[in-house]
Amino acid sequence: MEPSIGVVWNPRAGRNRRDPQAPARMARRLGDRGVVATPRSLDELLRVAEDFRAQRIGILGIAGGDGTNHVTLTGFRTVYGAAPLPTVALLRGGTMNTLANAVGVPAGRSEGLLDRLVRAVLEAPPLPVVERNTLDVSGRLGFLFGTGIVYGFLREYYDTGAPSPWTAARTLGRCVGSAFVGGPMIRRMMDPVRIGVEHDAGAPWAERAWLAVAAGTIADIGLGFRPFHRFDERQDRFHLLGIHTGPVGFTLDLPRIHAARGMREDKCQDALATGATLRFAGGRGRYMLDGDLFDEPGAVTLSLGPRVRIATLAGAP
Repeated sequence: MEPSIGVVWNPRAGRNRRDPQAPARMARRLGDRGVVATPRSLDELLRVAEDFRAQRIGILGIAGGDGTNHVTLTGFRTVYGAAPLPTVALLRGGTMNTLANAVGVPAGRSEGLLDRLVRAVLEAPPLPVVERNTLDVSGRLGFLFGTGIVYGFLREYYDTGAPSPWTAARTLGRCVGSAFVGGPMIRRMMDPVRIGVEHDAGAPWAERAWLAVAAGTIADIGLGFRPFHRFDERQDRFHLLGIHTGPVGFTLDLPRIHAARGMREDKCQDALATGATLRFAGGRGRYMLDGDLFDEPGAVTLSLGPRVRIATLAGAP
């Protein structure tokens, strides 16, 4: 018997907001093979997770972008505990779909990807999947973490009020130009971030002003850039980076990052770790997790979360 499919459709995700009738159409497409839920709060998401677990849902479809993915996985982990999570199908639908791009999910609308998923389950088993570690950031599950210029770039991008891949590319272009002339944009993005970093892969990194401290369990961070090129060297590790060059030095290494070659050793430290603690000199941690921005008091802890199976839909009919 084919595994049942449960879809979490985020009504607030970028593209989803423009089509509020999509969940009803997706439910009709699924018929008796699955169910579509549209939680509007964390409490509702937890109830959906409880329902899906009770129904023995085998495939969890997530219709939304990177932020929806990490919120959904965090909520489901809360309910499932140590039990394995369902296989995840990334149905896109958000403004940012970095994870879907990184694992090779085809481009397309959520409904079309759901159709491919159903056909793959019915007509072409086994379902093509990849496995990736999640990153647990102070209790939240995700795949990408960053402070400093990573946080500042996204804040600048969101402040445009028109998030899109084109806006992200244009913001990056302005950032590069500002770095070379010392313009106001790069200064806004570079609030001094003094952080001490303890990790379990060697000696701690002394407190200093970092351009960014970042970590990932996938290579990509968006726009084709792949700073976490060592993410899959060890199945039980995440790739941790500490970038200590200036804006110009960082910009000059962007071609290396795009080619997944890594930054030069005199500009960056890195480690393959299972855990890390970041202590911010100012007492507050500003960071990005899968495209969402957080500003919280106290240290930030990073550890490996559960490893998840992700349906790529590559080659699906």
